[in-house]
Amino acid sequence: MSAQSKPLEELVQELPPDLMIEVRDFVEFLLSKRSRQVTYGLKQNWAGALHEYREQYTSLELQQKALEWRGD
Repeated sequence: MSAQSKPLEELVQELPPDLMIEVRDFVEFLLSKRSRQVTYGLKQNWAGALHEYREQYTSLELQQKALEWRGD
């Protein structure tokens, strides 16, 4: 049976213990990387935060003010 047709579990079982540890570390890394990607998303919890200024400033002026307030 060729290595490509063997199940992953069998292939891992054939590895020496030190390489099994590396495989485990790599799999854990891949899983954590995937879970981080899934949890990211665009947060818009700031939306509407400047509503009290909408009568005083245009949207462009608000954008400039927000940059000033943030220190950019």
